[in-house]
Amino acid sequence: MTFLTRKAEFSSAHFYWVEGWTEEENRRVFGKCANRNGHGHNYTLEVTVAGEVDPVSGFVVDLKELKEILEREVVHVYDHRHLNLEVPEFATKVPTTENIAIAIWRRLEGKIPNSRLHRVRVYEMADLFADFYGEGA
Repeated sequence: MTFLTRKAEFSSAHFYWVEGWTEEENRRVFGKCANRNGHGHNYTLEVTVAGEVDPVSGFVVDLKELKEILEREVVHVYDHRHLNLEVPEFATKVPTTENIAIAIWRRLEGKIPNSRLHRVRVYEMADLFADFYGEGA
């Protein structure tokens, strides 16, 4: 089994807010991230796939196709968007780094041919990232 990781980047805005909580509770838990006007990040996405190396091509997965999938399924949808307001999966879910990693996994699962999705890592900042290895990991 060989693991291959491809990176992509996108810039998005978001805020943290739970509708069922009071403004005081949101501010206590989320601090300045509870500003409903939002704030932005330059995210780095790492997608790791697992598979056998093709003896002819030497690839685990077609790199061009993987890049196109990441662009279509993630970058095109998330880049220069306000996640809370423009991305359907965050209409009722707080777009934390953890939830973004889970949402990206769900967008990619089953769409990468000839390999298995192994890990989605989302960096919100250089010192903050979340890993997701799938529902049953």
